[in-house]
Amino acid sequence: MGKKDKAEKTLEDYNDVFADIVNVLLFDGKRHIKEEDLSPSATASTYKFDGNIHGQDRDTAKYWNNGIIRLALFGIENQSAVDYDMPLRAMCYDSAAYRAQLNSDKQKERYPVVTLVLYFGYEHHWRKPLTLLECIETPEILKPFVNDYRINLFEIAWLSDETVRKFKSDFRIVADYFVQMRKNRDYKPSPDTIIHVQEILQLMSVMTGDNRFEDACNEVMKRGEKNMCEFWDMVENRGIEKAQSRAVTNTLTRYTRRQLPINLQVLDDIAEDNEITVEKVRDIAKQNGITLSC
Repeated sequence: MGKKDKAEKTLEDYNDVFADIVNVLLFDGKRHIKEEDLSPSATASTYKFDGNIHGQDRDTAKYWNNGIIRLALFGIENQSAVDYDMPLRAMCYDSAAYRAQLNSDKQKERYPVVTLVLYFGYEHHWRKPLTLLECIETPEILKPFVNDYRINLFEIAWLSDETVRKFKSDFRIVADYFVQMRKNRDYKPSPDTIIHVQEILQLMSVMTGDNRFEDACNEVMKRGEKNMCEFWDMVENRGIEKAQSRAVTNTLTRYTRRQLPINLQVLDDIAEDNEITVEKVRDIAKQNGITLSC
């Protein structure tokens, strides 16, 4: 399982987050699904191909129960990139869930399966198939007889501000980030408190490819902050520190390759150019294995 998948599944596996996503995206924020009515479902299933058994794995899945009665199975699939074959993949997940019901000893236990596909891209819309018939070449004479299948796709970065405000869990922070990045290519955090601190920052790290979130996460876990504004300050500071480190390292490396002397004046100039102390320049040199003679 990839690092991104683990981060997505860890956050969404919390019942409060899972219920919140389903309630807002399917029911316009009405709290039909209560977190206490959710229970874990196996995400792995198998299928036979070329005489061999193969595995497939949903991102996240939960049973919706009402007392002892199972009402439905909800699944969530996360996409950071557009997938042409998403209708086929989602249909396979749903089919496996229905097959499990068919194989169950409880013949009266039949319930619907609903899959939500969350698309986190913000550079462009999802412009690939949403239905099975869009994925396959079907002769016109056969179309009346081919059962179609449509995915429930939600473009998180294109949610309205009103919809984002309806989220009550930490997923509101995730949705708000992608909406802002799509609109402004910039992010201004809210002062809201985060419940699942580590999971949020890990998810932001892998979905954005920005390791500053992960660096901030390690520091946050030590200090105990739970405010996105404070987190963002750490993230930006990490970015500044990394930029300074790269600039200092590049300058020192150029001097070393050209066999130019690195004296105190050089260190002073590098420190001034990067708005840091000479001691910080020395620390960066040491961290990158550059030996200074002064």
